Amino acid sequence: MSPSGDADAGDGLCTCLPDGSRISNDYENRKCLHCFRSESSPSGLDSVVGLDLFGVRDSEKLSRILIASAKAFSIGAGLKGGLAIVSVLSGLRRRRKASSMKKVGTVTNKEAIITAMKETLRYGLFLGTFAGTFVSVDEIVGALGGHRRTAKWRALLAGALAGPSMLLTGHKTQHTSLAIYILMRASVLASRCGIKSKRFGNICKPLTWSHGDIFLMCLSSSQILSAYILKQESLPPSYKSFLNKHGGKDVVILEGVKQIASGLPFTNLGLIEKYYKSAGIDIKLDPNMKVPCSIIHANQSCTGHGISFLLQAYARALPVYIPVYLVPALIVHRENLSNRPYTILGKSILGTARSSLFLSVYCTSAWLWTCLLFRIFKRCNIPMVAAGTFPTGMALAIEKKSRRMEISLYCFARAIESFFTCLDDVGYLPQSLKIKRIDIAVFSLSTAIIMHCYAQERDVFRSKYLNVLDWVFGVPPPPCETPRCKKDEIDTSEAFTFGATKIA
Repeated sequence: MSPSGDADAGDGLCTCLPDGSRISNDYENRKCLHCFRSESSPSGLDSVVGLDLFGVRDSEKLSRILIASAKAFSIGAGLKGGLAIVSVLSGLRRRRKASSMKKVGTVTNKEAIITAMKETLRYGLFLGTFAGTFVSVDEIVGALGGHRRTAKWRALLAGALAGPSMLLTGHKTQHTSLAIYILMRASVLASRCGIKSKRFGNICKPLTWSHGDIFLMCLSSSQILSAYILKQESLPPSYKSFLNKHGGKDVVILEGVKQIASGLPFTNLGLIEKYYKSAGIDIKLDPNMKVPCSIIHANQSCTGHGISFLLQAYARALPVYIPVYLVPALIVHRENLSNRPYTILGKSILGTARSSLFLSVYCTSAWLWTCLLFRIFKRCNIPMVAAGTFPTGMALAIEKKSRRMEISLYCFARAIESFFTCLDDVGYLPQSLKIKRIDIAVFSLSTAIIMHCYAQERDVFRSKYLNVLDWVFGVPPPPCETPRCKKDEIDTSEAFTFGATKIA
């Protein structure tokens, strides 16, 4: 945030001083660059020194805009490009196995690569434009309205105006999940500000509960896992694919559970029996069953199914977390890897094992809790499914404390999107709430809150996020507390000496 001259010309006050103390008009004492524009400065000095210095200042503003845009573009393109590479490679592998015609496979692969490149460019432009817009608005408003006078709301406005840059990812592409997740992050920052506040401290005190992340995960699990069983179309395609893989159950089994929970007559018991027969299990299902345990795990007991499912789920979870931990170890900690290889790799292996255990226990407990509830109450309905999937979120306690809130917020964002999609499908969502691009509105609101907290309440951020934002936006603290300002104070004394000599 580039400082601007807010000095009161009539009173000769330096607005950079916290108490607005009156300073001397002597050249030697008046060393603050922010006061160069006050009318109390001699016109001859302005003509000799001021124009050149403010020309440099304008070039610094432009440089900040360009650098922030370039850095944000590199982050967006790098993250999306990395995911695109993994997606393309996995797609190539699937198409090689599924396709017998090389010509068709080649065309499909080419299209997939082109699409990945387009997506990478779009996300790079999205973040680059967001950063450039924010810094531009920040500098313009600061220059026109004054740095100190606009400090409390300038970042809020700049963040809101930068939000619509999400449209660069595609005018027809909805990012509801991303927008809700960013809103959750903004809410966390706002709650931390509220906890510090004397006015809202008592209201926000419940948010300091140490196990709030686990409770939030339980709420999210109830909606997400219920939707996984009863209404998968309310979930994003990629997330639905993830749940189908780690849920460990075929679509025909989920359909059978859905029918009995919804009170519908069975239409696919034959398909379920055929599915188990293909796996070497001969079973005859009762169309008058009250609980779906035989549909879920055939002839196995609930406990035996839980043990075997846990082992299978752990094997499915390991490939998910190996790159999550080992890739940062090889890239981020590459300098320390040669000095402390066993320590760094050991932590990565331990983290992989721990997170894989969390995901496997989470998926296993979903079936164990629902089976237990069905057996106790000897019935299966939608409330039972929702209640049985609620305690599944307690599996989050296996994860490190530093990762729990991130995971719970991510899942909560998915749960909110699924919940409102279900409300909309049954006609319970008012027409007034059906905004065409609600994701843009939510994202803009969220970025306004986040950037305001970044400018005014920097201590509510974790250091790793704050370092990234500082690297991209280069937003300094208030005037006369930045390294650049302190450096300018030293340089200004020489400038005034030069100017006074010219005037004399």
